[in-house]
Amino acid sequence: MTPTIPTTPTSPPPAGSLRWSLIALPDAAAFAPHAAAWDALQARVAGLPFLESAFLAPLLSVFGTGRERLALLGDPKAPRAAAIVTPAGTAQWTTFQPSQLPLGAWLSAGGDALQPLAEGLLRALPLPALALGLTQLDSLFHARPADSARWRGQDYIDTAWVDLTGDFDSYWEARGKNLRTNLKKQQKKLDAAGTVTRLECLTRPEDVAPALANYGRLEASGWKGSEGTAIAPGHPQYEFYRAMLESFARAGRVRLYQYRFDDAVVAMDLCIESGGKIVILKTAYDEAHKAVSPSTLMRQLQFQQLFDAAAAGGPIRRIEFYGKVMEWHTRWTADARPVYHATLYRWGWVPTLKRLLRRGDAQPADAAADASAEAPAKTEEAPA
Repeated sequence: MTPTIPTTPTSPPPAGSLRWSLIALPDAAAFAPHAAAWDALQARVAGLPFLESAFLAPLLSVFGTGRERLALLGDPKAPRAAAIVTPAGTAQWTTFQPSQLPLGAWLSAGGDALQPLAEGLLRALPLPALALGLTQLDSLFHARPADSARWRGQDYIDTAWVDLTGDFDSYWEARGKNLRTNLKKQQKKLDAAGTVTRLECLTRPEDVAPALANYGRLEASGWKGSEGTAIAPGHPQYEFYRAMLESFARAGRVRLYQYRFDDAVVAMDLCIESGGKIVILKTAYDEAHKAVSPSTLMRQLQFQQLFDAAAAGGPIRRIEFYGKVMEWHTRWTADARPVYHATLYRWGWVPTLKRLLRRGDAQPADAAADASAEAPAKTEEAPA
């Protein structure tokens, strides 16, 4: 009998020893064969719903240019890291970053240093590629490396979150006295006027289109209406949000909160969830009712429901805002962390040359900053 030779588990090869492969994405269909591998990596390193293929595929379909590339490190069926990158100006590339995507389309484990990964990808990109921008990196997953001659980080925003620990009464008591007092006053005004308030949470695929119609109406009541950027049928944003939200609803992972005054919807949150996190993607309210703070009243009930569900053993353990911290965020939480850009240059003289070429130009000089606009604010009215 041949003796059995004991084996010991082998460690995965270091990321630096692996090669990046590039796959053209002329349309969203080209991403589909790789969606399972992408999602498996995403679940392991981030666990964020908006970095799943169910979010990215409709985003590519509506906002992609056809010049995007899917980059996979190592085995394409089980990549060590992955990204979607796109050309961003002369001789530079950046992670795919439409304004609807809270973080750049980049996946890597926190234990794998960013700069070596970016260096391998930069070498794999078509020449002449002089710079690679990694946009909107969350410091929760990627500690910001120190700047060097070829690597430069840039502040972007701080983003806030709420951990669903303990009971809601304790959380609410820890909020500022002004918030608690003002909301009591607003509710008394509504009660005195005989207005019945109600919070709904819609979750079905067939709820999405009517909810988006309500949401578009709320957006149109404010500055987005005057600028023509409110969600409405026929608008690219509408096509994206409908396809994406219906996909998440089919998986039972969408929550469309509607807050009503009597029969009228006056505030909404569009949310998706993954694992223990729920992400508030968009917020809108009816400007006609701004004086009584409908979205703030909505959020009080919403958070109470989420705290109560967590206390009962529900899966959601954290609320993520993923937007620039505004004054109203600070009423709900004191927790915030940085989101930043990073740019890797092929040679150390490249940033110096760019600065010389842009002398007197107020525009940012980094590839990541060039490709990423200021974070869209999720507005909320201040309590009166």
